[in-house]
Amino acid sequence: MRTSIFGACLMLLGLSVLSNAAMAQTAAASNPQSADLSSKFPIYDPYPPGILPRDLNSEITRVLREIDFIEERALAQFRALPPPMLTGQPPTLQGSGTAMIEVLGELMNYDKNMSPFRDSACASCHMPYVAFGPPIPSVNLTMIAYPGSVHFRAGKRNPQRYTYAPFFPVLQFNEVEGAFFGGNFWDSRATGYLLRNPDAQQAQGPPVDTQEMGNPDTACIAFKLQKAAYRSLIEAIWGRGTLDIDFPPGTDKICATPGGAFGTNTTPVPLGPEQRTLADRVYDHWGQAIDAYEQSVSVSAFSSKFDAFLANAYTLTAQEKAGYDLFRGKANCNSCHLDGRSTAPTPPPPEGTAPNSEDTGAAAATEPLFTCFGSANLGLPLNPRDAFFYQNKPDFFGFTANPFGFGYRDLGLGTFLRSGFGAAPNPNATWIPFAPANDGFMQTSSARNVAMTPPQCPTTEAPGPYFQKEFFHNGYIKSLKQLVHFYNTRDVFPFKVTSGHCPPGKTEKVDCWPMPEVPATKDKTIGNLQLTDQEEDLIVIFLQTLTDGFTRPYANRDTFTGSA
Repeated sequence: MRTSIFGACLMLLGLSVLSNAAMAQTAAASNPQSADLSSKFPIYDPYPPGILPRDLNSEITRVLREIDFIEERALAQFRALPPPMLTGQPPTLQGSGTAMIEVLGELMNYDKNMSPFRDSACASCHMPYVAFGPPIPSVNLTMIAYPGSVHFRAGKRNPQRYTYAPFFPVLQFNEVEGAFFGGNFWDSRATGYLLRNPDAQQAQGPPVDTQEMGNPDTACIAFKLQKAAYRSLIEAIWGRGTLDIDFPPGTDKICATPGGAFGTNTTPVPLGPEQRTLADRVYDHWGQAIDAYEQSVSVSAFSSKFDAFLANAYTLTAQEKAGYDLFRGKANCNSCHLDGRSTAPTPPPPEGTAPNSEDTGAAAATEPLFTCFGSANLGLPLNPRDAFFYQNKPDFFGFTANPFGFGYRDLGLGTFLRSGFGAAPNPNATWIPFAPANDGFMQTSSARNVAMTPPQCPTTEAPGPYFQKEFFHNGYIKSLKQLVHFYNTRDVFPFKVTSGHCPPGKTEKVDCWPMPEVPATKDKTIGNLQLTDQEEDLIVIFLQTLTDGFTRPYANRDTFTGSA
């Protein structure tokens, strides 16, 4: 059914906001381990009512409890590893090397001691029961971006899922296609230019992002790993002495202070050239280890119904098959979310021969990733609930995340190519001229696991029991049905209004789509797919076949302790 669930979800989750005073009173209690650090500083709350959810502290506490549980599981795996046997030429950790580096990456991913206040891990925004996507329903519904180590700074985008990100290639401009392919992050800024591995470079971003884990210096990771319970595993993989870095007195205080407190100085830890090089090498190992974990079958599992279907071990139901035919036919999803087969019709409707076209050939790939590795501007409206827009005032540390306020526009890949505000330096000057044509472009994520939810909440659709998710870079879309409906009707119900201002008698996200945040480069291949309401539902049913955990249990999906 085409229904607006926004108001219903607000009532269901009982959302409201807390005052600054109330937030301050409960902040220390949200994580006793870090209370001695974080409670020393005032809560940062530049937000109007309705942005910070009432249950934010308790939900952060829940996620941290789940993180601790998974970290203990990983520590048990570490302790059970056999003694390393380094042999061969070049030397290889025979028999156990793969398990060692994957377990190390898992330990790093769930280690909240890596943040300044010991209250935020990589996994704080990426939990396994939602395919390593954002784990707090109320945040997904309200503030979109997730709070980091400093409460309550928040990022600017919906955290992307980890699953299958390691398979994206190094960012490259294809001169024939006139398009960029590869990289990690929504804006592809983790190019992989140096490590030749975009996913490993992506893992180096959040630890020093002021809005996320918030370390002021990459060297802080090496400093903290010296004291990690799994230090011996690091040295077993990369050699004794890997962490023998001579950190000067006062490093502990610097690394317990969040980024942004040192102005434009990104290397406040005063290391000499040799020691800095050693610390940089450890930071590269950090990225490589987390990439190993994310590429492992514990994360990128290829264990869905669809994988079983490709192996002739599962027969799609009539509804799943109908949805699949629409996915690679009338709806034209397969033109970007590639399934290893051709797309029929070509071109898309209305020029194509839908609805009766069907690709009857055998699958050309047995591990399709359901992405083209490219980017597009889907024409999404600006989402005024994104917490980033409100962070235009300095916090206790004198840091202002977004001095532009609502003047900020998220141009995605275009901003990165310019080395612009909120992105990262572009390592390739030859790409700069392509920036205007790529304004508003965001990465085409894999459709695999887009439907994954905790077992207790088996769907993304109201009335439930369901898990409130968020979709696309700015979290504007709130369910898979809504996502398909957007693709289908964006250009059927366009209105020159901003979100929250649809005309009387119209319902936003049902028969009213506000104007795009970045209109000039809007993708024209979607927006009027001529799907019926039932056909939208069938595509949602097919997307659910891409959820891992069908052929074998999905690791740590059982760790959700919240409620639907």
